[in-house]
Parts: sequence; C-alpha cells; structure tokens
Amino acid sequence: MSKIERLRQGERMSQIVIHGDTVYLAGQTATDPVPSVAEQTRQILAKIDTYLTEAGTDKSKILSANIWLTDVATFEEMNAVWDAWVAKGNTPARATVGSPLARPKNLVEIAVIAAR
Repeated sequence: MSKIERLRQGERMSQIVIHGDTVYLAGQTATDPVPSVAEQTRQILAKIDTYLTEAGTDKSKILSANIWLTDVATFEEMNAVWDAWVAKGNTPARATVGSPLARPKNLVEIAVIAAR
C-alpha cells in the first residue's frame, strides 16, 4: 500500500497531497486578489509551480486541471495567461466552469493533479 504524504498541512486541508506517483494540489486562489482575472491567474500559476516543485514534479506532468471563474465572460482573459504558462505538448485534461467562490475578491480558482 502506498504511503500518503501531506505537505503544507493545515487544520482544514493540505495544500499538497502525494499518494504513490500522483500529486494532488488543493484549489489555489490569488494571494493578493487584485481585481484582474489575468493577474490573479498569474499569481495562482506561480503558486502551482512552487507547490509542484516542492512535491518533486512540474507543470509538464499535470494530468488534469479544474478551473473555476466567477464570471465566464473572463474565460479568454484567463486563457491568455494559461496558454502562455502551460507546458507546450503536455497540455492536461481540463475543465473550466463558472461558479461563485468562497471569497468574493477571488475571481479564479485552479486545482491540478500531476504525476511525479
């Protein structure tokens, strides 16, 4: 049976969970939720890069991504940042939906699962 590692663990959740060769990241939001979907997306992707590195992997090994936008009209704005960041030739399976988020200042949330 594979060991489960929990990194950046808090009372409510862990930011990173590793099981075998699979890395699960919690949904990430911007550290400084400025009123720009593009800037929030950049902040989130930088956090994802940091957490994946900490877990021993990188964005080229992302298997799937779930993205939540508070306003689907900002889909193209978010995609412009995503497209510049995502590992070319290694694009993951992805779903993007419109949904209210827990904190009104957060406009984007992204969760990924990656291989190690």
